[in-house]
Amino acid sequence: MTRPKKTRHPAPKPAVVPADAGYDAFRTGIAELLDQARAAAARAVNAVLTAAYWEVGRRLVEHEQHGQTRAGYGDALLARLGTDLSRTFGRGFSARGLRKMRAFYLDWEIWPTPSAKFAARVRLPVAEQPSGVPAVPTPPGMAGLIDAFPLPWSHYVRLMSVEDPHARAFYEEEAVRGGWSVRQLDRQIATQFYERLAHSRDKAGMLRRGREPKPGDVVAVTDAVRDPYLLEFLDLKDEYAETDLEDALVKHLEQFLLELGNGFAFVARQKRILIDTVWYKMDLLLFHRRLKALVVLDLKVGKFTHADAGQMNLYLNYAREHLTEPGENDPIGIILCSEKSDTVVKYAMGGINAQVFASRYLTALPPAEELRREVERTRQALAARPTPAGEN
Repeated sequence: MTRPKKTRHPAPKPAVVPADAGYDAFRTGIAELLDQARAAAARAVNAVLTAAYWEVGRRLVEHEQHGQTRAGYGDALLARLGTDLSRTFGRGFSARGLRKMRAFYLDWEIWPTPSAKFAARVRLPVAEQPSGVPAVPTPPGMAGLIDAFPLPWSHYVRLMSVEDPHARAFYEEEAVRGGWSVRQLDRQIATQFYERLAHSRDKAGMLRRGREPKPGDVVAVTDAVRDPYLLEFLDLKDEYAETDLEDALVKHLEQFLLELGNGFAFVARQKRILIDTVWYKMDLLLFHRRLKALVVLDLKVGKFTHADAGQMNLYLNYAREHLTEPGENDPIGIILCSEKSDTVVKYAMGGINAQVFASRYLTALPPAEELRREVERTRQALAARPTPAGEN
């Protein structure tokens, strides 16, 4: 019996999209919509986060006041609760984080507004409290609290570093009125805008100029979504794009150092650390077994500056105080600055004596020239990679 032959149909040709004069505007509109949606999502989560942290602070204070009264109970409570919560909710709920939430409650109070909603205000001294409308003794629940805080948590963390409550209230009001990013708020506090305004003869003009953002004040939508406080609250890891040149260099150097056979062991990559109220990122944190010391690697795609050395010293001081285990030696740093034409390698000693560093540490670490050549080879190889199909 002869089987009927199967008819082979030609593969369908890809659809040809006709030329559309309005496509660019259409695509731009979609992109803007998605950016706005991402920003709105970040604001919504931030509002819930801030309200929850204020309520945690309230419960901590009330438990301390109505519970045990013996000295040291508050610190012991924070240590125990921080350990328990960190196991379940991640690194953002340590004793240090809880202490910040408690301070947040003590520095801000909830007030009813004429529209029957609630607003948060900086607590002023008792003698200077606004008259007529008392603070809310019982919080209005999470729904009311969410509406009470107009700024993201990162702003309130920065505001808490301002000791004068009047200055704190001023910066909060201006941040809300001007839509300041946390970078703009940080810049205004760091340059003592409140104090300078008090001595200015043109206060209206100074306020107007102060509300204008500078180029460095702008926070991209992706940065808002990747806000370290949001990631901590949601117990998410901060992921970085594989195609990013600096990130790819760090990952290659990690593998290169681990394979050298010089005793390096991996500890963390892109490690976020909080110093005062500012977040920093250690590109690579290793441990050298022979030296019994942490090694902080910081990579910059650009020219070496004194600021790079200062930042590394900041990292080493933090690592010495918070990351070094008993019996370990002081941490050391490696700064790699890669330009298109050259790479600079600098070793940072921290508090180690220069002679001890030269005689003991440098003999165990890879030579700077070897690191420089590896960075150069890797950078050139990454730059020469063909662009994947579909990418521009």
